[in-house]
Amino acid sequence: MVDIDAAGGAATGGLIGAAIEKPTGRAGDHHDVCSDCGESVSGKFCSNCGQPTHVHRSLLHLGEELLHGVMHFDARIWRTLPLLLLNPGRLTREWIAGKRTRYVSPLALFLFTVFLMFFLLSFGGSGEGPIQVATLDERIADAQQDVVDARAELAEARIKAAAGEPGAAGVVAGMEAALAGVEGQLASLQEAKTAGPRADGFAPGSWQASMADAVEDGNVTIGVGDKKFQEKILHKLANPEFAFYKVQQTLYKFAFLLVPLSIPFVWLLFVWKRGFTWYDHGVFVLYSLTFMAILTMAVAGLGRLGAFGGTVGSILSLTVPVHMFAQLKGTYGLGWFSALWRTFFLMLFCTFTITLFLVGIIFLGLGS
Repeated sequence: MVDIDAAGGAATGGLIGAAIEKPTGRAGDHHDVCSDCGESVSGKFCSNCGQPTHVHRSLLHLGEELLHGVMHFDARIWRTLPLLLLNPGRLTREWIAGKRTRYVSPLALFLFTVFLMFFLLSFGGSGEGPIQVATLDERIADAQQDVVDARAELAEARIKAAAGEPGAAGVVAGMEAALAGVEGQLASLQEAKTAGPRADGFAPGSWQASMADAVEDGNVTIGVGDKKFQEKILHKLANPEFAFYKVQQTLYKFAFLLVPLSIPFVWLLFVWKRGFTWYDHGVFVLYSLTFMAILTMAVAGLGRLGAFGGTVGSILSLTVPVHMFAQLKGTYGLGWFSALWRTFFLMLFCTFTITLFLVGIIFLGLGS
């Protein structure tokens, strides 16, 4: 089902991006006097206010403006996207150097791409949204395999214990506990398959039902905040679909915070080098995050194609460090070694930043 808020956000993102873009494009045949400020004109644009000297009044042009406003469907996008995907260092370097009329601005492209990503991810089968969860039969099959593996490992550990191998008795005790755990999980799943409808409407054995039961049984504890804050989170977790929706909407609304969170870490990589400003790092971050959003859409789309698509998606995920390396090397004019070690630390910084961001989003979404 399509998330209406995400659909509206995609259009809003495009319009926001269009609003912050410098007006460019075809102006048509020009007139001698600007219809806005009254100044004499000799070209396609007024030199005083910048308005096109030919003002369209056709319904067709209104549709064209809407398409451009939402999709940025002009020549610049076709010059920007190939460079972003294949030569991000050149794109970032040229924008910083002032060669900007030929490209979509990093902020506009980032805003629209992020909103488009959440819009596309809102298409989900069976009401699951962008998260694809294994079916009950698949979970039972996995649990059965876990039981088989645990029994085999336990038998091997018992053979070692019978042979008097040091420490084997402790391993046997641990394996027996692990086997009991997986057997209990398998029994619960098999019971859920034969159980009737639940009063809360959740499908027996689903992740929603498991979460709701864990909250009701007191197996979920919140270790931060006061008692009122903890109760508010537990209340939302008792309705897992609503909790997921709240987190998803909070993520969608505050995705832009990844930019200010990321810029200081890029700055740290060049703190001792002169000639680079915070603005340069901001452009780098915006184009990099835009690429990540495009990659996320591609991987999510391929993931819906089954095993083959998932394999291709995993391969595509490996392009993240390659893209970072190419963008660092091209943007800042680095050598191979300098770009390589900075890529390594940038990956670590990204992991920390995304973790911090997601933890904040979860608590903000559930605690609001």
